[in-house]
Amino acid sequence: MMHSIGPMKQHVSHRASNRVEVLVGDAEQLHNLLSNAEAALLPSAVIAGTAGVLVTRHGPNRYTVALCDSVPFGETRELDAG
Repeated sequence: MMHSIGPMKQHVSHRASNRVEVLVGDAEQLHNLLSNAEAALLPSAVIAGTAGVLVTRHGPNRYTVALCDSVPFGETRELDAG
């Protein structure tokens, strides 16, 4: 399922219940898109109760937001892989 947000280059793609891919075309929207992706994962995180959220930057326009067992429950961490 893909949700378009703003211009066509920006979207949040829900590929799995524990991972969201964010593609950004407008840097001004980055914070909102990442916040929305994190909010989409929170219900799964609460149910599992064992994973935190890892935000990974793969490049200037591509991010993933995922539940991660190595991040303590209730925390969000960032990783720059780009």
